[in-house]
Amino acid sequence: MITRLTLTLLASVSLWASACAEDASQTSQDTSAVVTKTVVLDGLDFKAPDSAWRELDPENTLYIDTDYGRIIVELFPEIAPLHVAQIKTLTRQKFYDYITFHRVIDGFMNQTGDPKGDGTGDSDLPNIQPEFTFRRSPEMGVTLTGSQSVNPKNPNGEQIGVGFYKSLQVATQPSSQAILTIDGKVDAYGLHCKGVTSMARSSKEDSGNSQFFLMRGTSPWLDTQYSIWGATVWGREYLTKFKVGTAGEDPTFVPDKMNTVQLAADVPVNERVKLQVLRTDSEAFGAYLKTLRKEDGRYPDICDITVPSRIKKN
Repeated sequence: MITRLTLTLLASVSLWASACAEDASQTSQDTSAVVTKTVVLDGLDFKAPDSAWRELDPENTLYIDTDYGRIIVELFPEIAPLHVAQIKTLTRQKFYDYITFHRVIDGFMNQTGDPKGDGTGDSDLPNIQPEFTFRRSPEMGVTLTGSQSVNPKNPNGEQIGVGFYKSLQVATQPSSQAILTIDGKVDAYGLHCKGVTSMARSSKEDSGNSQFFLMRGTSPWLDTQYSIWGATVWGREYLTKFKVGTAGEDPTFVPDKMNTVQLAADVPVNERVKLQVLRTDSEAFGAYLKTLRKEDGRYPDICDITVPSRIKKN
């Protein structure tokens, strides 16, 4: 039986609140930039100084080209090194080119990575050990937006802080607890929000190989059960366009496919997408969050917050 790894907070609500302030205090300040530029994001005019945007590492940026458009995924080797390495190896072998989305469930996810196209295939590479959670050092700053229950089936149960590490939604113990641990780190895990990429597996926890899925909805029951290795930072609108169905179950189902999958580092510099993502440790991101606040002062659910991105103009 699969068991859920439970992360506990060693503090009361007041201590958790102070931890929020502590982690938020790790954010850098963009006081030097004055000029702002307007970026249109899903119909919203959003202004942020150039200093608030960060470039993606080409070695950890994945281009997934489909008939609908290009999906760009930021990879996190610091969170799931084994899975990122496997994805990059298979990508460079051209393994993922023309692989179908063989299992697509509306409101849930788009599963792909099976060379057989029926959910039973894998690559010739060895399976990977699970990376359901990770150890976070205080240097891996997280901008907290609130808290949620450790157990999604018990919303009033034990709480854990949630926020953003780069473009990824995460749950984490407060940095203040790092002083109590041998390695100076705290427990953390990624959240299965829309746009997250996670590794598929069988009932065996160490059976991840080549199949993965892109979330098209929010599924908290997958947290700490599957290994998250990336987050969609461009092309999120395409995630819900893939045809819904399961290969082998519906004879009329004609699945969509990934045409080509490449690492940005392997694409000529002049052909790369000049994508920038808003730094979640910036004042601009804090200002963006304030625009999302509800009347009671709370932020929306962490999975309902998207980190803005833009195409850099010459």
